[in-house]
Amino acid sequence: MRKTLLGLLGTIGLLLGLAAPASAYDPVNVVHTEQVQAGPYKMTIGFSTWPLKAMQSLDFTFTPDDGIASKAGMLTMSLGDYVMDEPLARHPRKREVWGLDIRSLPEPGEWTLRFDVEGPAGVGTGELKNLQVMQQPGPPMGLSWAVSTIPLFGLIALIVVAWRRTRVKV
Repeated sequence: MRKTLLGLLGTIGLLLGLAAPASAYDPVNVVHTEQVQAGPYKMTIGFSTWPLKAMQSLDFTFTPDDGIASKAGMLTMSLGDYVMDEPLARHPRKREVWGLDIRSLPEPGEWTLRFDVEGPAGVGTGELKNLQVMQQPGPPMGLSWAVSTIPLFGLIALIVVAWRRTRVKV
């Protein structure tokens, strides 16, 4: 009983003592910025990866020069017929700015980011045009999925062979 209790306490101690902090709190590393004038508000758009590639996760930050206090905004991202609208909200890991956390752009091409900002100085609209997004990195998505399912098919084959060998013959 005593050895079991000591072993349990030792395991709990190791789990609590060696647990690493969650990586969700890593700071946002902005490697490239662009400037946009949205009416009376000058905005800095930050990207955590540059150059941008389709289907590649990155963080976006949107920062008015005088901060986000007492302001509200709307972001519209568009490429041809594809349009996505969403309100500007605080970035989950960089609370003093607006942002999008671990987001990817689905298609390559020249994207437009439009900002509608309301604040004490009035309403303003600005656009970041011709944001070049390159082809998706790595192999095509279909090939990636096909290769990733090989272990699943191997597991199914292993289960079928084991089942056939261990069946009771009557």
